[in-house]
Amino acid sequence: MIQGYPPEFFEGLRKTARRSAERVVPLVLELVSPSSVVDVGCGVGSWLAVFRERGVRTILGIDGEYVDRGRLEIPHECFRARDVTRPLDVVERFDLVVTLEVAEHLPPEAADAFVGSVTELGPVVLFSAAVPGQGGFRHLNEQWPPYWVERFEQRGFVPIDALRDELWETTEVEWWYAQNVLFFCRRDQLDRHAALKQRWLMTDRRRLSVVHPKLYTEKCRLLSELSDPRNLSLRASLRALPGQTARALRDGIRRLRGMTP
Repeated sequence: MIQGYPPEFFEGLRKTARRSAERVVPLVLELVSPSSVVDVGCGVGSWLAVFRERGVRTILGIDGEYVDRGRLEIPHECFRARDVTRPLDVVERFDLVVTLEVAEHLPPEAADAFVGSVTELGPVVLFSAAVPGQGGFRHLNEQWPPYWVERFEQRGFVPIDALRDELWETTEVEWWYAQNVLFFCRRDQLDRHAALKQRWLMTDRRRLSVVHPKLYTEKCRLLSELSDPRNLSLRASLRALPGQTARALRDGIRRLRGMTP
């Protein structure tokens, strides 16, 4: 079971998710045209609220008991509390499954089961997860896209890079969505989604692992600050960072100082 999250986590997420969803959802609808959408790890339901406003009739949000029902942006009856590290026990099936920046919050041993859960819910998945060194609150399993591709492919789903080129430079979408978002579609369902199939044929699997300039710039800025000898709180700052990010910064500082690992 994953730990709960403080109210300020969801409040910050709500603001960034809503603005990004208003830009991304219309693009998704052009490619998939779902009449039903489920969001696994929905938080307060910001993405689902935008899908609903855009005409999707059936929505369902799934997240932990820790979600404050008073903050939900979707009807309470459209939310179900589940431990997303375990089988979800949801009998309905949906045209589109959404799970954005969720998988990295789960322990590595839950990764296979999580992918199994989302692929059982529907034939098309809109997915994003943090890459190594991205950093964030309670990130436990930051991985490059091929890690997730392997797990989806084991279940008959293929990766489709259909949105990132269009989102890459827009200021309306947070960089982590622009950097990480991919579709996965069950291979035997591609012919039912002509637009997705065309994007699948155009997907360059060698370019799935990318880093957005905003993330790169921020990490360079932080590295520069931490490598400044006038910064007396270097070690304390490193200890406060997520493990993968701290290790990457330590390695970078050693290189800057001519030290060996």
